[in-house]
Amino acid sequence: MKHKVGYAWRLREVMASHRIFTATELVPLLRERGIDLSASQVHRLVSGTPERLSLQVLSALCDILSCTPADLVATTAENAGVRKTATGDLPGLSADVAKLRPRAARVLPDA
Repeated sequence: MKHKVGYAWRLREVMASHRIFTATELVPLLRERGIDLSASQVHRLVSGTPERLSLQVLSALCDILSCTPADLVATTAENAGVRKTATGDLPGLSADVAKLRPRAARVLPDA
């Protein structure tokens, strides 16, 4: 069974719980930890969901907000389900069809 995985970026929620409400408040705190991001980069980090994130930035955010990576990234996993065939039938064989077996071919010499 295949699983569909996803994640939710919760930086804004965690920031609010620490009374940090804007990205501009986060810029100097990151800079104190050696992370030099522009205001627009930090804004995108706060307002969007990043596809890639360096571990240095993640570590700095965790230090600033006294949290763990699991607090910032909530993961989800669910079963992807069974795909339907083009005819709309579910894959798999009925019990009657599963009992059928091909018969061995009988080869006759040319007469």
